[in-house]
Amino acid sequence: MLASTPKRLFSTRPILVFSLIVLFKSFLTWMVVFQSPSWTILLKELPFALILFCLIEWFATKRKLVYYLGANLLMTAILFAVLMYYKYYGVIVTYRALDQVNQVTAVSNSVFSLMDPYYLLVFIDIVVMMYYLVRRKKGQYWKAASQKKISRSVVATLFGVSLALCLFNIVPNRASMNEIVKAEQMGILNYEAYTIFSKKTQDLVDKSEITQSKIDELKQVTRPAAPELNGVAKGKNLIIIQMESFQNFLINLKIDGQEITPNMNKLANENFYFKHFYQGVGQGNTSDAEFIVNTSFYIPPNGAATGVYAGKQLPSLPKLMQEHGYDTATFHTNVVEFWNRGEMYKALGFNRYYDKKFFGDEDTVFFGASDEVLYKKTAEELSRMSEAGKPFYTQVISMTSHHPFTIPEKKYKMNLPERYEGTFVGDYIRGQNYADYALGLFIDDLKQRGIWDNSVIMIYGDHLGLPIYSLDRADKALMEEIYGREYGYTDMINIPLIVASTGITKPQVYDQLGGQVDVLPTAANLFGFSLDDHIHFGQDLFNNDSFNLLPQRYYLPTGSFVSSKELFMSGSGYDDGTHYPLAGDGNEAPEATKDQFDRALELLKLSDSYVSQLPDRETK
Repeated sequence: MLASTPKRLFSTRPILVFSLIVLFKSFLTWMVVFQSPSWTILLKELPFALILFCLIEWFATKRKLVYYLGANLLMTAILFAVLMYYKYYGVIVTYRALDQVNQVTAVSNSVFSLMDPYYLLVFIDIVVMMYYLVRRKKGQYWKAASQKKISRSVVATLFGVSLALCLFNIVPNRASMNEIVKAEQMGILNYEAYTIFSKKTQDLVDKSEITQSKIDELKQVTRPAAPELNGVAKGKNLIIIQMESFQNFLINLKIDGQEITPNMNKLANENFYFKHFYQGVGQGNTSDAEFIVNTSFYIPPNGAATGVYAGKQLPSLPKLMQEHGYDTATFHTNVVEFWNRGEMYKALGFNRYYDKKFFGDEDTVFFGASDEVLYKKTAEELSRMSEAGKPFYTQVISMTSHHPFTIPEKKYKMNLPERYEGTFVGDYIRGQNYADYALGLFIDDLKQRGIWDNSVIMIYGDHLGLPIYSLDRADKALMEEIYGREYGYTDMINIPLIVASTGITKPQVYDQLGGQVDVLPTAANLFGFSLDDHIHFGQDLFNNDSFNLLPQRYYLPTGSFVSSKELFMSGSGYDDGTHYPLAGDGNEAPEATKDQFDRALELLKLSDSYVSQLPDRETK
């Protein structure tokens, strides 16, 4: 009886069978991405599939079943990619992510750790079909059944209606700014087709019209005549430490009396600590953070900065430091080819980079040597640089606390409470506890070598570690326990910034808003370096405490931004956007204005225009 079910199913028209299959897969995908599958899937997803199926009915005279299977496999691959990408990034994947395939392969453990078993249901029909097709008798029956012709007039009518529905879903929703809202309004398959065939390009603002005064006006930045802390670090080294996936809630966090990050806590409590500091990264994640911090530009509208902007002659922090006699280098234990860093480091102007070739395979965790090895070998190299007699600027990129945070048991430095064991949040806590331990070793090493007292240390998180869309019910309950309320988007993108330097910093918590784009101008002020000839989109955090505006991309929909009072997340535009008060501010009334929305978009456009028109870098 069971064996005859597929036979009876295929005794009907293949166009009906495969339409039902696509509907099922679309329902599953909508349930994960939009959390609200409805009957509208019939009108938003099915018409796209029917267009393909009508073309098969119209043109395929032989091997019709093969074409149906191919079309089904293509749509299955698209929907599965949407599922997985959404769980990892919280965005709708498009064809533009194809240039990210190598990176996805490298982080496959991270990607597949997010997969719920029921996602595999999107492939169940393919498995069943392949099983029956390899059975010669059943396969011949199905192939014969699929060759039954449908009236050309019926096919033409169905094609016309389906095309009209697709256009009805796509055309009115093209202007929507929120990519997830746009995909829901158009339908996922329609949205994917739209991104391929849409040739919309951004009109660039002429480079001559992009001035620092125009940027400052948009950001409402005022420059004091006598900036505080200007030049106080003159002659000191600059060491910027980028902490992998380190979110701000970890600072001073205790779980059942256990301090999770004692070394970061000590730094935050004894130095300058910016608690309202936010990420600005996009598709390039860690590498995007490196780009933003070293240029004070925003990420590109599509793709990773390391891929889009690596061919440009970029004004940068390394070049600025070199102009004042500094040596520069960057340290990262992965291969330099990952995220095209080799080319980006050339564009940024670092004198040298140290990657896996330098750090080796000793004590490997995830993609390279552990943070302990990173910091030990980096400290040794910093000693050699210090002995050379020139001050230096170095950026150190930690990596062991990388998603999915399942560090080896030998790296455990704490005992997790039972309720955290086996959870994503628990693995994250344990991974960051280890990262903090390794950082503590680095700090002690620098102090013993006499480097710490003669340096400015700037430490920040590169990007979020606990995406809301990746958390299951147990994880959300643990985050609510930690926060004492529901974990939200403002918490997700909140990272810390700490500035430490002997003789300069003191215990002080800064309440003003800041972002990764502000690191370069903040450092320039401390060292007394002028930025008069350097267009920048950040602001010196020590001298602009009244207002800031941080446009967001990728992890949040285009048009989103963080203001001094709240996070605004765009909808189709401003009017249907959502207002999220910044955590702990007690602000309930919507504060973000249409003017701020427009200015945030204009800032992104100016950054895109300026960097795109920079001279191309000579490559060998």
